[in-house]
Amino acid sequence: MLRTHTCGELRMDHIGQEVQLSGWIQRSRDLGGLTFIDLRDRYGITQLTFNMDENASLCEEARKLGREFVIQVNGLVRERSSKNKQIPTGEIEIDVKDIKILNASKTPPFTIETETDGGEELRMKYRYLDLRRPPLQDKIILRSKLALQIRNYLAGDGFIEVETPYLIKSTPEGARDFVVPSRMHEGQFYALPQSPQTFKQLLMVSGYDKYFQIVKCFRDEDLRADRQPEFTQIDCEMSFVEQEDVLATFEEMMRKVVKEIKGIELAAFPRMSYAEAMEKYGSDKPDLRFGMEFNNLNELAKGKGFNVFDQSEVVLGINAEGCAEYSRKQLDALTDYVKTPQVGAKGLVYVKLNEDGSIKSSVDKFYSAENLQEWADAMGANKGDLLLVLSGEDAPTRSAMNALRLHMGTELGLRDKDVFAPLWVVDFPLLEKDEESGHFHAMHHPFTSPKIVDLEKLESAPGEVRANAYDMVINGVELGGGSIRIADRKMQEKMLSLLGFSEEEAKAQFGFLMDAFEYGTPPHGGIAFGFDRICALLGGTDSIRDYIAFPKNNAGRDVMIDAPALIDEEQLDELHLRVKKSI
Repeated sequence: MLRTHTCGELRMDHIGQEVQLSGWIQRSRDLGGLTFIDLRDRYGITQLTFNMDENASLCEEARKLGREFVIQVNGLVRERSSKNKQIPTGEIEIDVKDIKILNASKTPPFTIETETDGGEELRMKYRYLDLRRPPLQDKIILRSKLALQIRNYLAGDGFIEVETPYLIKSTPEGARDFVVPSRMHEGQFYALPQSPQTFKQLLMVSGYDKYFQIVKCFRDEDLRADRQPEFTQIDCEMSFVEQEDVLATFEEMMRKVVKEIKGIELAAFPRMSYAEAMEKYGSDKPDLRFGMEFNNLNELAKGKGFNVFDQSEVVLGINAEGCAEYSRKQLDALTDYVKTPQVGAKGLVYVKLNEDGSIKSSVDKFYSAENLQEWADAMGANKGDLLLVLSGEDAPTRSAMNALRLHMGTELGLRDKDVFAPLWVVDFPLLEKDEESGHFHAMHHPFTSPKIVDLEKLESAPGEVRANAYDMVINGVELGGGSIRIADRKMQEKMLSLLGFSEEEAKAQFGFLMDAFEYGTPPHGGIAFGFDRICALLGGTDSIRDYIAFPKNNAGRDVMIDAPALIDEEQLDELHLRVKKSI
């Protein structure tokens, strides 16, 4: 070993010991007769001391060393005269007796410290340097601890980890596939899995009644803060279970993980139907850290001569408690916000319930103080509160109000990252209709079973059929989703038919799964969690990127290795991807 201790473990009780440390030079300070170097590894920082009076040549050698040089030192641990309470090793230093350069370094393109001067694109290009910084190291270490906690929990509950293939068959459901050309089979392609869904169902047929896998998945779709082209899933499946069994198992897993990582005890997760979530919050992943539930004002707001409301399908309001003192500038900013393309509202109506009992609104011309007080009463508002109202077609208005609610929650500091508000969202629609094409699509995937009580509606009213599906949501983030699966060939054929598959198409795409269903398939269900999202949630950030060692940028590129990239013509020929010119 090139070290007896790490740079983060020496304390006062090590004083007098001879030690050997290795690491990177964080910074150096030349004070004339003394030179100090901060030596860093992933465990911490230790101060090294060089004294010109005691060893001039060694001190001169130390002054020539640059940032990020990798060095090895031998020396004596002693008490610091000027202690640094900001770091765990701040009471000691190393009186260096010998120094060895293990590797020199160019001057890094940005400072490798907690607060860096490097822009995001530059740090992505030199990701291996950025990963030396403590904030990123903390996130990668958190990811490792979280994976270990999850593996231990699932293994302790009888789950076995099984690896499933990465080279599979492309299917038309879901997002776009990444495809891989086959050299041995001209004109044919593999696809990288968007999830191991069909394989884990086949494992249930095979008798492996509790399966899990922490697995890479791939989706060729546009990126955002919580999405990467390759991401990690905690993929799980169980046999001989009903919905409540799955929810109980994975609720307990999440409670134990949060307790271990954050030291927070979560209460039992409440349940909320999809219909209730959309009615109260306009989202199937509501953030329950704060209130501001939607209030339907149709009966109170329509029929008063205000055409904007009278011609709207729905009039919705939220109560921003204690915000009646918002200035005109603040209200204009909110109006501008809801009019952005991302939100899509045409305007905003406000009602101020002033502390002196007066009421002021942007629609005083159409509504009396008594009318507006009726709104306030219906919304449970008091003096000092601010009512914010949107109107229009039902679905887009709920979506816009959801965005406004979350915006207000952020502005008012109600979305505390150290507070966790979990819930299960259940009773999703089995199918959703594309208004343009008129075709149905599976809201989750085509292997989700319908609720037994709704089976009779499959023919007459398929859009009203509810699914045995469930999502785990914490703080407005969908962490995982799953369902009880279809385990019967006839039902699976019926589901694919509703989704527009012909008999031939269904057999070509999923015949292997339906064939397996004829050989004794147990009732089964499962769930898949976004592992990167859980990391970001417990790490207190919105982006998953810093919890992935080597992520892609917003354009889906790895700027460090410059991928994707062109391949040479010989490879294209081997893969049958180049059009050959006829003679």
